[in-house]
Amino acid sequence: MAMAGSIPATMETSSLSKRPQCDTGLHSAPLSLRSRWCSASLLPSGCSFIGSFGFSSSACSHYRSLPKLQWQRAKVLPIVSQAGQDLNDKMIVSITGATGFVGRKLVQRLLSEGHKVRVLTRSASNAVKYFPAAAYPGIEIAEEAQWADLIQGSTAVINLAGNPISTRWSPEVKAEIMKSRVDATSKVVEAINAAPQELRPSVLVSATAIGFYGTSETQTFDELSPSGADYLSRVCREWESTAQKVDSDVRLVLVRIGIVLESDGGALAQMIPLFKLYAGGPIGSGKQWFSWVHRDDLVGLIMEALKNSSYRGVINGTAPNPVRFSEMCDQLGAALGRPSWLPVPAFMLQALLGEGAQLVVNGQRVIPKKALELGFKFKYKYVSDALKAIVSS
Repeated sequence: MAMAGSIPATMETSSLSKRPQCDTGLHSAPLSLRSRWCSASLLPSGCSFIGSFGFSSSACSHYRSLPKLQWQRAKVLPIVSQAGQDLNDKMIVSITGATGFVGRKLVQRLLSEGHKVRVLTRSASNAVKYFPAAAYPGIEIAEEAQWADLIQGSTAVINLAGNPISTRWSPEVKAEIMKSRVDATSKVVEAINAAPQELRPSVLVSATAIGFYGTSETQTFDELSPSGADYLSRVCREWESTAQKVDSDVRLVLVRIGIVLESDGGALAQMIPLFKLYAGGPIGSGKQWFSWVHRDDLVGLIMEALKNSSYRGVINGTAPNPVRFSEMCDQLGAALGRPSWLPVPAFMLQALLGEGAQLVVNGQRVIPKKALELGFKFKYKYVSDALKAIVSS
């Protein structure tokens, strides 16, 4: 059974740079000719806020010639609304892990809002299967050798890369679980840091996982809780520390992702067929905690992290109300009109998955304290509502 969320340092950094909505025709200029400038005293016609302007070289020369105008290459202070939200603008977003369970939905959301997407992948031929040009016009796809080229000039980067972990853990598999996450994150960070200041992304949203905390039947974990002592905790620590090497003027958000719920992937893709066959039930004692999040809410949280400069450091990507695994199964059975009556003994799963069985035999109660404090509105606060929506869709 796939528990993707079990393995998906606060940093004071600069806020997300914005580009104004003004009809200058300058955003179509090649990136190599653009330069970001900010002014507190004069704005081009049609612009309504102070931001980071993508001007061509000739345009910059014109504006620098204006009297009493002080231009600086600098970090930009975007005007925020009374609610503390940065003003929305069209972004160029580079994303790793775009072909995954969460990444595919995130790409769709970005495109639906009019943002430009650059897919950073290890296999362009595989990515094209998910994002054919006919259905996804304008999307850019690049393999690792070209990642730095696409990251340069992006507004933001989202890092979701990592090999699946729902398999038997041989020493080789364990090594790849670590390597796939740390190596991809390292490549992203190196590319961001190497980009010229005027073309450097201003925010990095990097996935990690609630596996950081280890497991417990009695403790409750939030963003300030210490890390655990098992292998997944170690992976998450390495994953996060690699992301924290990004330049200090890049706003960093680390999303510790829980168990993501939707019917086309993750845990539910394997649970729903069993329940439909009247063969569903809890694993082991059923007392282990199940810290879940609906995929739509996770995508919404990542989108908010891109746009809102108040989001920085670690944020738990879980719903506000985790449940015991037995309750999760009861609610899934109720949503499907099936009983939850056939438990799977823990020893059977351990025989199949070895050390990897800990993902489902054990759990952790994780609360999204920071997201709630920041005012994020979860669409699905209760697992019963999430499962009903998923089953009925």
